[in-house]
Amino acid sequence: MEVQKMKTDDHVSDDIKLDVPDDSDAVHGVKTTGEDAQSALHAEGEENRFSFRALVRGASARIRSVSDELKSLTSWKSTPSSRYEPPNSAALHALTGLKFIRQTDGSAGWPDVEKSFQQLTDSTNGLLPRSRFAECIGMGQESNEFGGKLFDALARRWEIKDDSINKAQLKQFWDQISDESFYSRLQTFFDMVDKDADGRITEEEVKEIITLSASTNNLSNIQKQADEYAALIMEALDPKNVGYVQVHKLEMVLLEASKQTTRGDSKNLSQLLSEQLRRPALENNPLIRCCQGTKYLLKDNWRRVWIIALWVGVMLGLFAYKFVQYRNRAAYQVMGHCVCMAKGAAETLKLNMALILLPVCRNTMTWLRNKTKLSVIVPFDDNLNFHMVVAVGVAVGTGIHVVYHMACDFPRLIHASSDRFALLEPYFKEQPSYWELVKGVEGVTGILMVVLMVIAFTLATPWLRRGKLTGFNAFWYSHHLFVIVYALLVVHGLYLYLSKEWYQKTTWMYLAVPVVLYALERLTRAFRSSIQPVWIVKAVDYPGRRGVLALHMQKPDKDFEYRSGQYMFVNCPAVSPFEWHPFSITSAPRDDYLSVHIQAVGDWTRQIKKVFSEASPSGKGGYSEGENRPNFPKVLIDGPYGAPAQEYKNYEVVMLVGLGIGATPMISIVKDILHNIKEMEEEENADMEGGNGAGGKYDNEFKTRRAYFYWMTREQDSFHWFEGVMDEVAELDHNEVIELHNHCTSVHEEGDARSALIAMIQDLNHAKKGYDVVSGTRVKSHFGKPNWRSVFKYIARKNPHTNVGVFYCGPPGPTKQLRELALGFSHETSTQFDFHKENF
Repeated sequence: MEVQKMKTDDHVSDDIKLDVPDDSDAVHGVKTTGEDAQSALHAEGEENRFSFRALVRGASARIRSVSDELKSLTSWKSTPSSRYEPPNSAALHALTGLKFIRQTDGSAGWPDVEKSFQQLTDSTNGLLPRSRFAECIGMGQESNEFGGKLFDALARRWEIKDDSINKAQLKQFWDQISDESFYSRLQTFFDMVDKDADGRITEEEVKEIITLSASTNNLSNIQKQADEYAALIMEALDPKNVGYVQVHKLEMVLLEASKQTTRGDSKNLSQLLSEQLRRPALENNPLIRCCQGTKYLLKDNWRRVWIIALWVGVMLGLFAYKFVQYRNRAAYQVMGHCVCMAKGAAETLKLNMALILLPVCRNTMTWLRNKTKLSVIVPFDDNLNFHMVVAVGVAVGTGIHVVYHMACDFPRLIHASSDRFALLEPYFKEQPSYWELVKGVEGVTGILMVVLMVIAFTLATPWLRRGKLTGFNAFWYSHHLFVIVYALLVVHGLYLYLSKEWYQKTTWMYLAVPVVLYALERLTRAFRSSIQPVWIVKAVDYPGRRGVLALHMQKPDKDFEYRSGQYMFVNCPAVSPFEWHPFSITSAPRDDYLSVHIQAVGDWTRQIKKVFSEASPSGKGGYSEGENRPNFPKVLIDGPYGAPAQEYKNYEVVMLVGLGIGATPMISIVKDILHNIKEMEEEENADMEGGNGAGGKYDNEFKTRRAYFYWMTREQDSFHWFEGVMDEVAELDHNEVIELHNHCTSVHEEGDARSALIAMIQDLNHAKKGYDVVSGTRVKSHFGKPNWRSVFKYIARKNPHTNVGVFYCGPPGPTKQLRELALGFSHETSTQFDFHKENF
């Protein structure tokens, strides 16, 4: 699938087209859908899934059918420039994607390679060493080993004996590896496998190339099992056990395996998308375009808009009210507009200091989300965003208040004439100095509040909160300085210079209800966590670059209820008695246990993983409760709390996207959907048998009838976290309600030669043994990142006139693209995509 041949993002007409030629493999990166979904979700028994024997028979038949053409392959060794152009379009269809340079690596072309050559050979007399070859052609440092093997293969073909090449030789190499023709790429690939150039491949050579491919793609488990997979290939190609196979046999299996990975008809898909996904003509009038943009903005964000508009309106109203009030008081005659600005900002500051507590009253937010219909007009998903918006309002109000007091009205006050100062004698016994104003209760409390706010606001910035310099702990502790800030704010409001009557000192009036509500929230959390001890049933320590600790625990009581997608706070006194950290619940409501998965990415998470590992006899988790249950540390929980993902039940179709450990809330949703499917089938079966059903367990309000789950992770070991869920879906989802798409992003994209052999092993092993060599589950994995535009096109085509809930959890990187695609396809198609992002 060459980038030049796939114009997914180009709109050459008024239609949104997946412009794919007949012989491309463009659809494979989109899905395990249609036929592919059946193949991925059912290891046995589906008509369209090829078996191991069928694969070998197909290879043999194809060898016979094109034997004459394959004989010409022997001419490669003697004439480097010769190339056989195959008449068989099926071969082209299957193997056009065999490329050695990814779109992002090799699309620069020869001019950039030539420039890189000049830079790398300045000190080597115009000779490029083998060790710098991969860097020169743009493969990247992660492919140095593969690049070295590629260099060796090309050097053998061009009979170059040295470990360095000149510019003319590099041009020959580049012409071959950048040649898009089928046999040119295939020729280079086989040159890498057949190191001794005898036209035969031994099991040891196959093993070596498997090890190399696995290393290049960061697949450590495949590296460890290279012997097994080399034997698998030899079993298919060397049934007589002669110890080697001809190169053309390997070619045919690679052809057949690649053909099997081309799911569906690309041309038909392109036509269907063109028919159903119509792009409105671009409006030439800029005024109309602006109106359309405004309409879409309001349509997509009307709940946010009215909340922000109301907040801004109230802030402006309070500021204007206080400004006018002091404009008509005697203080204005002495300090002018300065006092009006300071007092106006102070009034907004009082309300914002009250409002900022409400979005973090988690129990209240969860109750409002679950028990009321307010979520129809109030965007509860944005509670933390609103908290940060109000924090900006606090910062602005504080800045205006402090600057206008200390730099404007204080100087005017101390330099006022005696006649003007006489107007303020009811508030001051004598005309103060600047120092007297600053050292008073009002000045000291104000300065302390500013200092504490600067500390808390600075450590809350994303680059410090998520970075290694300070980290989450500094953010967590500094945010608790708010207790002191609120105490100082109340004192500050009781000692105002220009207000003497109690009813004029309104600070406490603004704060009373929110502070009491928040205090009750914290007391409820502390009380609930202390009386709801949880027993750890199982702790599993998953290895990896960033290991994961899975904790399975008993529910605190039978009445403990939660929804899939929600989260809870976890505290481990053995790590820190004060720190509570939020984690998505990975179990489903119908499970008889609670579970969370904790990735070791910070001080606290690394420490709790270490504590639980040390508590197990072998230094690892995985011990069930019973006589031999290790003495696990005490764990407290607080929750559950509402989250955006819990709204998935409101949609008939959901698209679940998890990046790395961000898959946790989505796993709970997948399990909940699966449980609901099982109970629905049980009720239907009971009704057919004349019974009374399954006791009403099936949730009749459960709207979700279709789910697409996309999980992206770099590490192969990550798939072990949820392999049980994947296998359960593959086994029990008979009606294909859930489509699972596992993407291993460390593997080079499908069609890249660096992953071609991995793809072949994947197909052979899945056909014979029924599980995926990358994920270790029954669900076949994709290589590289999803093509999100193609994903949205596919879901829109499958679900016209439907509201689709898009839920994403993970780092912020893909958020913008997913949100823009959701909005774009909502405007351009009959399918409406509602995007929700978890706070990660």
